[in-house]
Amino acid sequence: MTTIDNIQLIEVPKLDDIRGNLSVIEGSTIPFEMKRVYYLYDVPSGAERGGHAHNKLLQFMVALSGSFDVILKDGDKQRTVTLNKPNFGLLIPNGIWRELQNFSSGSVCLVVASEVYEEEDYIRDYNDFLLSKNGIS
Repeated sequence: MTTIDNIQLIEVPKLDDIRGNLSVIEGSTIPFEMKRVYYLYDVPSGAERGGHAHNKLLQFMVALSGSFDVILKDGDKQRTVTLNKPNFGLLIPNGIWRELQNFSSGSVCLVVASEVYEEEDYIRDYNDFLLSKNGIS
């Protein structure tokens, strides 16, 4: 069973240069094959994103600009991770509820996913999530 302890903060390799920094997500940077990339931006003040879990999809989330909080729940424990550095990403395994909030002005959230979009993979109701964690469907 997936728990909060399975969440990882991963450093993305950074190449320092007087012209600006460069970070690359490829190959062994993340422990899955990338099948989809998307990003959130222009999130209005006070708005929340996420509010779901996945049955099989893994996500790697990076704050490319600005900052935001990721609230993670496994049904027993909760953890909040603030993402605010473009060379650190949060690996969120399947079976973890996630909510994103407190977006700073101009923030950009990049998400690298292990699967293409499939609505059937989403658990969008927190009570259904808790039931699935307890083996009740």
